[in-house]
Formats: sequence, structure tokens, C-alpha cells
Amino acid sequence: MKKIIRIIQAVLITLGLIHAQAEPAMDLQWFADAGTLVNATGRYQNAYNASDYTAFSGTDDLSPTMKIFYDTRLLDNSRPKLIYAQLGRKESLPANHGRTLELRRMNTLSKCTKLTEGVIPTGKKLGMTSVTIQLTQWGDYVAITDLLELHAIDNILAGATEELGAAAGLSNDILVRNVLLSGTNILFADAYNGSTYVSTPTSKATLLTALGSYKCNLTPDMIAKAVTNLKTNLAPTFEGNTYVAVVHPHVAYDIRKHPDWIDAHKYSATREIFEGEIGELHGCRFIESTNAPVIKAVGDSYATYKTMFFGKDAFAVLDPEGGGMESIYMSKEKIGGPLKQFSTMGTKFEMGAKIMYQERMVTVWSGGSYSATDTDNDTTYGVA
Repeated sequence: MKKIIRIIQAVLITLGLIHAQAEPAMDLQWFADAGTLVNATGRYQNAYNASDYTAFSGTDDLSPTMKIFYDTRLLDNSRPKLIYAQLGRKESLPANHGRTLELRRMNTLSKCTKLTEGVIPTGKKLGMTSVTIQLTQWGDYVAITDLLELHAIDNILAGATEELGAAAGLSNDILVRNVLLSGTNILFADAYNGSTYVSTPTSKATLLTALGSYKCNLTPDMIAKAVTNLKTNLAPTFEGNTYVAVVHPHVAYDIRKHPDWIDAHKYSATREIFEGEIGELHGCRFIESTNAPVIKAVGDSYATYKTMFFGKDAFAVLDPEGGGMESIYMSKEKIGGPLKQFSTMGTKFEMGAKIMYQERMVTVWSGGSYSATDTDNDTTYGVA
């Protein structure tokens, strides 16, 4: 090592960089080319001088890595909120193909006719139903001052991204849910006095009246009725030969007490678990969500709940190319005005959903143990 140092020292003397009589201590930084070439986020930084830096130019830009970071945070925080969308059939919409998707489905044919020897039967008429799904765009942002971004102890941009992701996921889920509120296949929970069934309400009004004297909970028997309804309508099942329902926690509180209830972590078979899945009863898997509709109009004494039961492909959700959920960061250099005083972090997404087969979903209106205290959970949001 000493020999190498002497050789280097001789070369430096020859080049006139040091004097022969000097005995300098070797500094390996002489040979480091970090200087002004340290890659930072948005610029090249001089490692030895904080005020000496050069902005990226042209394609020399590392900001895409920042976008990936924020997009990841956004999606990670929105995904747990997308309860309803996970149950729908995904329909792609390529870019530059408009904002409306037309879907067509063949109408169901009736049963075959008995043949008579040598006689040609009357043929069936084919029918087709057209359904259109319209995209709508949603979004929001927050503005952050340069002082807050510079001096806050916590990572404000990361925190803003997490909150925007959660809000976007919640909004998307409620928008899909509110489309599904137009389902026309409806059952009302039976009224009972604790041991005996008294009546079966036929409307929201009669359900509210019954709640004044009786319980009208989502009982195991009502779950069996909903499942039977779907089976009768030949609704296809999800993986595991089961249907799926989205239930409010206050309704789940009542049904999880049943001895036949199977918690999700106790499933005997290995199968995919839906986001928010809590268990199974009577051939139906349940997903718990605070977004499950709670209805309480002005003047109502009790809140009622809508638990939606789904067969496979009962509804469709659009997956627009280039229109998915994304984070959008605008630096103070781009948007902060003449004094670069603020930056923004935002998100936007496009969504569209439509019921494809009314017979493949059934909505059960019921009361519950919390009917007297619950409030409406925004069942008009996004409804035209």
C-alpha cells in the first residue's frame, strides 16, 4: 500500500500538483468524483457544498421515482376501501374510445320443446339487451406551503398522499354502492317478537312500523331466503360455490352470534379471501363494511339497513385505460407562483358501474340492534 501511495505521490509531483518537499497525508477524496454529480431528487447536488447544485434538464430527471412512491402510498391506502368494486365484473375501456361503454348480453332462452317425430319445431327468437356505462371523473387536492413542507417534522407529502388515497378509495366505493342501490330484487326482514314470527313487511314504511314493536333483524333464516332467491334465479356463484354479501358491522353484530357462523380464519378450504371478508353462513360469504347502506330519512324513528347479496357478475365496473386512480404532485417550482410559496398533492380517478343482471343480486332491508341510534351514511352521494 505504501508503494502505491509513493507512486501516486510521484505522479502528483510530476504534474505540479504538490511540491516534492511536501509530505501530504493522503486524502482519498482527491480521487472521488462525487463533487457536483450526486444524484438527488430533482437536481444534481455538490456533496461538499449545500448551496452548489444544478437542476436536472431534459430527460435527466429522477422525479418519476417520487411519483412511483406516492402512487404506491395512494393505492395502498385506497385498496382496503374498495369493497363493492371487487365483486363486480371488470370491463376495460381503451383510451381514445370515448367515455361511454356499451355492453350487450343475450337474453335467456326458455326451455326446449318436446319434438314430434318428423315435425320441424318452431324456432326460438334470439334477443339482446344493451347496457351502457358512463364514466365520471372525481378528484381532490391539498395545497402545502413551502414553510410547512420544509420545516415540518413529519413527512407532510407522504401523510397527505395517505389521506388522499383513503378519501379516494372511500369515495369510489360509495359511488359504486350507490349505483347498486337501484337494485329491484328486494326482500324485507320478517318481524318477530323474540320467539315467534309476527309478520313480513312489504315496504320500508311497514318495516319502520314493525320496528316500533318488534325486531326485524337480518336473521339466519332471512339469509337463507336471500340465498334461495339467488339460487332460484340461477345466479352463478363465486369461488367456493357461494354467494357474497356486503354487511354493515351493526348488522354483522347480530348474525355472528349464530352457532353455524364460520369465521373467515376458520375456513377449511384454501381459497381467495375478499377484502374485508369476515365469515360464512348458509352458503353466503360476508364482507363487512361501514359503507353498507344505512337509511334514515328525516322523520324516521329508526335506521334501516340494506344488505346486498350478489351472484357472480351481477354488476360491472369500468376499468378505463389511463383513467385509474393516480397521485398528482405539483412542486412549488411548477405551481407555487413567483415566490414558489406552495406545492400541491392531489388525486383523481374515473369510475363507472352498472347493474347487469337484476336477478343476480338481492337486497334485504332489515333493522338491527343499533337501529335506534344509527344515522344515514350518505346514500345520495353521486346520485344524479
